[in-house]
Amino acid sequence: MADSPVALVVQRGIELELMSRSLGFAALALLTLVPLLLLIAALDPGSGLNAGQWLVRVLGVTSSSRRRIAELFGSPAEALRRTTVFGFVVLAVFGLSFGSGLQTGYEKAWNLPSASLRSAWRHVLWLAMFIAFLIVSIKINAQNESDAVQVFAGAGEAVTALLFFWWSQRFLLNGRVRWRALLPSSVATAAGLLGLHVFSSLVFSPLIASNAVTYGPFGTVLVLQSWLVGVGFVVYGGPLVGRVFHEELARRRATRSS
Repeated sequence: MADSPVALVVQRGIELELMSRSLGFAALALLTLVPLLLLIAALDPGSGLNAGQWLVRVLGVTSSSRRRIAELFGSPAEALRRTTVFGFVVLAVFGLSFGSGLQTGYEKAWNLPSASLRSAWRHVLWLAMFIAFLIVSIKINAQNESDAVQVFAGAGEAVTALLFFWWSQRFLLNGRVRWRALLPSSVATAAGLLGLHVFSSLVFSPLIASNAVTYGPFGTVLVLQSWLVGVGFVVYGGPLVGRVFHEELARRRATRSS
């Protein structure tokens, strides 16, 4: 059992300090994701979505909890008008730190040395692609005319997430891991995010309603932060699972050929 794939994932998760990295991911995500959603909604009012509306769809919460999340965010246009140059600079710094933290997590998951400072430009391009990924996700989520459309939209969003995280690993790792080896990691990440969506609809939705009554808006923020910790756990845990799966397949192929 000590050499089983599950044991390897657990062992490497401990070595990666998975929970600590997930907490750091959640903190940076809250400082980066919500302002970016407000900015996108302000620049593209035709999307019909603001930060609160997009988050409630990703979370899969019920109608009783949607209002609680929507109350956390004001008007996107008003937020854009009140944002200063310093605010944009701070957002850019947090966004670049977001990409840098993700790169470090990927390197630890694949047991690779840290990239040189010359690769810092990749964080800028990754942030631009992350914004594009958010825009695509918002557009997909806006297609909610019927249950059938929602099913196709959900499938499209899952494929989009798979492709984005597949590219993100390859790009942030400076091409040091082959595309084929990274595919299981991307599949594990996309599947984990889908499972988190189902879990949040069953667990976080009632928590938002109860915490809002007990703690007010701060209770909703606590639940949202907990959900972001779960996202970080999946984003960093996916490469661990994918690497173990890839190594197990390679070991079996070597056994059969010998």
